[in-house]
Amino acid sequence: MKIGEVSKRTGMTIKSIRYYHDIGLVKAQRGDNGYRVYREQDIEALAFVHHCRELGFTLEDCQALLSLRNDEARTSAEVKRLASQHLQEVETKIKKLKALKQELKTLVDECKGDEGSDCAIIKGLGGQCGKIEPV
Repeated sequence: MKIGEVSKRTGMTIKSIRYYHDIGLVKAQRGDNGYRVYREQDIEALAFVHHCRELGFTLEDCQALLSLRNDEARTSAEVKRLASQHLQEVETKIKKLKALKQELKTLVDECKGDEGSDCAIIKGLGGQCGKIEPV
């Protein structure tokens, strides 16, 4: 199957498919004409990686999960450990985002939003350096 068809079938952009091929995550065969030709197993692997990326897994995690997927000797404990670690990272990000939301809400609520130059948001941004950790 050619890359355009793979893109339609997986919902991935052609650029992403090429990138995953170039970094060795999923390797397509090369036809006599030099074009990439994707087999069913390649398409399934791309769809798998695409879903992993939608869930926020890193490329390294995607590679590990793909390797585990292809390893019949894997244990579910290995897979669960990797997914649990990612879940913890997501939960940490959510906590940070909630703190960010609360601080922004406070700043917006404290700002009069009138024609005057006095602005609680500008003052708050100047005095809160380093209060919230980046996500």
